[in-house]
Amino acid sequence: MSRRPLIIGLGGTIRAGSSTEKALVCALGRAEALGAETRLLGGTFLGGLPIFDPRPSDATPAQLELAAAVRAADGLIVASPGYHGSISGVMKNALDTLEMTGRDARPYLSGKPVGTVITAAGGQAGGTTLMALRAIIHALRGWPTPFGAALNTASDLFDDMGACRDDKDAWQLDTVAEQVMEFANMRVAADAGIDA
Repeated sequence: MSRRPLIIGLGGTIRAGSSTEKALVCALGRAEALGAETRLLGGTFLGGLPIFDPRPSDATPAQLELAAAVRAADGLIVASPGYHGSISGVMKNALDTLEMTGRDARPYLSGKPVGTVITAAGGQAGGTTLMALRAIIHALRGWPTPFGAALNTASDLFDDMGACRDDKDAWQLDTVAEQVMEFANMRVAADAGIDA
């Protein structure tokens, strides 16, 4: 029997209870329902990362934790708010920190499916931010899933329990998780020498 795929959720904002982190939690919940082991590195974690310094220096515990989590992951779901047409600074800093894995046998996000979730106040910001995030994932050698979720925060997206109010938003988050899981399961099976 093959092991459960590990899906890392990376994202949110430094504001507690952000819609971005709630969306990420929903997507991770769908991945769990499909059999994944999940781990959330949310806004509080992102806010605690120091600005990445590419010069050789001692890494902080949080930077080492991020690098180790990504190395162990079979797939990721990355969620960012759309700020001025692109991803947030804390998200960019986290992705820049993955330079720590640049000399690994499988550097950065190599071979990993990466689902993308964007929350933004309007379609234009959602679209441009989604494109920016997908371009960064490509640069990090990851495999962006065919579908990326873009949720419009102009209305209240989540109920008091953290569930999506709109079926269309729930479908988007489920689809991202399902696509990450499809590819992650193939990777786990290949690593175990099992026909997927």
